[in-house]
Amino acid sequence: MIKRPEILAPAGDMESLRAALNYGADAVYLAGKQFGMRSAPKNFDSDDLREACRLAHEKGRKIYVTCNVLPRNRELADLPGFLSYAQECGVDAFIIADLGVLELAKQYAPEVALHISTQAGVTNYAAANALYKMGASRVVLAREIPIDEIAEIRANIPGDLEIECFVHGAMCVSFSGRCLISSYLTGRDANHGDCAQPCRWKYHLYEEKREGQFFPVEEDGSGTYLYNSRDMCMIGHIPELVRAGVSSLKIEGRAKSAYYTAVVTNAYRHAVDDFMREGEAFTLKPWITEELEKISHREYSTGFYLGGEPGQAVHSGGYIRHYNQVAVCEENIDDSTAVITQRNKFCVGDVLDVLPPDGIPRLVRCLSLTNEAGDEVESAPHPMERLTIKTDNPIPAGSVIRLKLNQ
Repeated sequence: MIKRPEILAPAGDMESLRAALNYGADAVYLAGKQFGMRSAPKNFDSDDLREACRLAHEKGRKIYVTCNVLPRNRELADLPGFLSYAQECGVDAFIIADLGVLELAKQYAPEVALHISTQAGVTNYAAANALYKMGASRVVLAREIPIDEIAEIRANIPGDLEIECFVHGAMCVSFSGRCLISSYLTGRDANHGDCAQPCRWKYHLYEEKREGQFFPVEEDGSGTYLYNSRDMCMIGHIPELVRAGVSSLKIEGRAKSAYYTAVVTNAYRHAVDDFMREGEAFTLKPWITEELEKISHREYSTGFYLGGEPGQAVHSGGYIRHYNQVAVCEENIDDSTAVITQRNKFCVGDVLDVLPPDGIPRLVRCLSLTNEAGDEVESAPHPMERLTIKTDNPIPAGSVIRLKLNQ
């Protein structure tokens, strides 16, 4: 029997959390100010964590808290209080990589479900079964597992042990994200959420006796990116993932924008819903694939799922970018008028790409802009400025608004 998989979205702050909930996430994973594997996002302080749980539970959704650093002895004293407070807030699960943290969570937050992080490197059903016996209700598989092996794991574990897999976003060059390159080169510990991403840097070769001269490792004028993994995109393989028994489709991106969270969550939400409704007649709608080209991303790949390796984007360490988010709609006044908050510059006359909360994109033309002083303006150049916009089609409240570059 095919079961509907969960859409699990990332949130690095409250704006991203709201975006995930508005665009269809069944659950959101996030971090407190300690013990999470991403230090770059704002993350959630004590009050934010409580509010996140309230917002999610109001909508019947879940909150998972990442507690997946590999802690040192000096950090353990703060763990019991953190775990107990998270339980008090109502978090639904912890995502854990370390066996000591797992035992502490069972002791200090016994009501919270235990999910085993991809950092634990679960690659087989024996490991999954061992973790189940320790109290885990879900395993996040290592990203190196092909779909046929996922199905084999599913067939050899208890029915109530869930499988979670990453389906979209950045991939780490190292096995299951356990990497020491950043620590060696910068002193920033990737296993404590502080990765400097040196795998994305451009590298050259120096010869010992030719000081000041460098040589590219390959003959390429753009330089050489030795470790720069492509981004994962499995939007075209939802049926295979579901049939293999994946319980939760996880989107990478806690360090990314609320716009990214909204667009990617929405795309996977619609793809899954269409497949569950259409079954064997399912065909991925072209607009869903197109949406994933409207976010900044590296070259896409299917990771390790279909066999082989994803490979590296060797010609650039940057992102492919076709669209800018230019505004968010705060209020819809009528069919032609809305109040927006500007994010990037756009002008009167531009054709804007709108993603409303129902998730079906539409195009509108900007007919006029009025600032808060009541003056008509020709463009919106000031970040976070509130403006009244008139368009030839409605913009629903809560919509994100994009502009195609070089249109």
